[in-house]
Amino acid sequence: METLIVPASLNNLTDIRNYVKEAASAAGTSKEKLYQLQLAADEIATNIITYGYSGKGGEISVRGEIEGDSLTITLEDSGPAFDPRVRELPSEEDLSKPLEERAIGGLGIFLALQGVDQFDYRREGGKNVNILKVFLPKLA
Repeated sequence: METLIVPASLNNLTDIRNYVKEAASAAGTSKEKLYQLQLAADEIATNIITYGYSGKGGEISVRGEIEGDSLTITLEDSGPAFDPRVRELPSEEDLSKPLEERAIGGLGIFLALQGVDQFDYRREGGKNVNILKVFLPKLA
């Protein structure tokens, strides 16, 4: 698939969601996997825009790749280094509390990491590289 490059703006989240939907459709993913993948990509992109670039501009590159039994969506940005895996994730106890009693932050990243089959991060060439992977249904 061709790489999508968009300005890092919340206005472009729809373009990212649509790109992920097209990639998932081409790969033959289920509606559930599509939803999880879109949610994960949306959360990662929102964090890039809101915290990485702090609303000061920049670009997000989104690339979809179908490889054998999986679909990989890669989001890249040139904001400050940030590995979402090192953020403290909400505990099971925290998740069971009413919303007003929960600590602020971390839930979106938690959902992004839990919703895909594999998540990886690396810093490469001055860029954050977030890799979201879902496994495709096996054809009988």
